[in-house]
Amino acid sequence: MDFDFDYLLAQWPALLDGVLMTLRVSLLAIAASLVIGVLGGAARVMKIPLLAQFVALYVELIRNTPILVQLFFIFYGLPAIGMELSLFWSGVLCLSLWAGAYQVENVRGGLATVEYGMREASMALSLKPIHYFALVALPIAFRTSLPAMLNTAISLLKNSSYLQAIGLAELTFVAVDRIATDFRAIEMFSAICVIYLALVAVLAALTGRLSAHLQRPFQH
Repeated sequence: MDFDFDYLLAQWPALLDGVLMTLRVSLLAIAASLVIGVLGGAARVMKIPLLAQFVALYVELIRNTPILVQLFFIFYGLPAIGMELSLFWSGVLCLSLWAGAYQVENVRGGLATVEYGMREASMALSLKPIHYFALVALPIAFRTSLPAMLNTAISLLKNSSYLQAIGLAELTFVAVDRIATDFRAIEMFSAICVIYLALVAVLAALTGRLSAHLQRPFQH
């Protein structure tokens, strides 16, 4: 079967809709996972009673179960206890919780690199613990753990393809739907491969620029 560029061009509007859905769900989940990572990482480093143990249990649960099982539990299981979510928000919640567990460990690792002398200096300046964490420890940890956080964000973007399993019309769902009706697998899989590579490249480039900015020495 010859590669049909005309067919691919005709399917571009549908693929674009899939890209936009992928970006919407992924960007929301990346933002939510970062919040989970910061709060969970802080709870574990500060060893807050009960909360630290709960976060540790959450991390182990997410990291040791398949993301597809987590997705099905959220979409099919939660309605059984009265928590019914739409396709979109089920996807956002699943990806947020999945990536959040890894971001917790990324942030925790970054916080572990902060020298104790920083805390002593903050105490000498009469900074409150919350101010020390927000203004000193977290920025240092963020700069240290940025590469790992980027890897998690990229994995989240790629794992958004799992959402086709519940019928969310993201990029992979659109491609598989077209293959089922038109039997043009080579064209569609080639297209989404290139699109995913482009999305990951853009995300990596933006994060690289942020990392370069954070590494610059402070100037008065």
